[in-house]
Amino acid sequence: MIRIERSGTVAGFALAAALLAPPSAQAQLADMTFFVTSNGPGKGADLGGLDGADAQCGKLAQAGGASAKRWRAYLSTQAVDGKPAVNARDRIGKGPWQNAKGVVVAKDVADLHGAANNLTKQTALSEKGEVINGRGDTPNRHDILTGSQADGSAFAAGDDKTCKNWTSSTQGAAMLGHADRQGLRDDEPSKSWNSSHPSRGPDGGCSQADLKSTGGDGLLYCFAAN
Repeated sequence: MIRIERSGTVAGFALAAALLAPPSAQAQLADMTFFVTSNGPGKGADLGGLDGADAQCGKLAQAGGASAKRWRAYLSTQAVDGKPAVNARDRIGKGPWQNAKGVVVAKDVADLHGAANNLTKQTALSEKGEVINGRGDTPNRHDILTGSQADGSAFAAGDDKTCKNWTSSTQGAAMLGHADRQGLRDDEPSKSWNSSHPSRGPDGGCSQADLKSTGGDGLLYCFAAN
């Protein structure tokens, strides 16, 4: 009789511990709704347009265990040939969004583009839950492709800020954000996660080598559009 009571007590403690235990890493990855890509397609800013960029987000999310969502790359495009511009902020759903560790980075679109969002080097994690190399690391990979203004809207037609709407790996320029919120100066552009500076380089501004030369690697922000 004593043995039965003791066994029941042990089972009760085990159940309580299971209920109080933090979510497993696998469960947190399944609930992930935001990440920075651990790698790009490898063709610089030629992502195959928005569809290709979204596919890259989806592929990496699936590898990370969070495939059961509609993933969208945080990218804007500019108006061209009669096609209207696309705003990055309009592509990503309503939020909230959390990283691979379960940390909420923004509760909605307004919060994401406000001063109080929770995007930092420690929270802008990859789909694997890893920190992206930033300023001071080797190699620096903090430049993230966005093609966007600080409020998440597209730039006006004219000067290329999207590497020909994400189809060029040679001539052009793409607006970049800093995933670690750090730059060469202590000013707002240097601290901007989505609109810090345009790409540049000897190949024309859009090649993989060009992106690497200023501290990037063709990486993207990916959001689950709910």
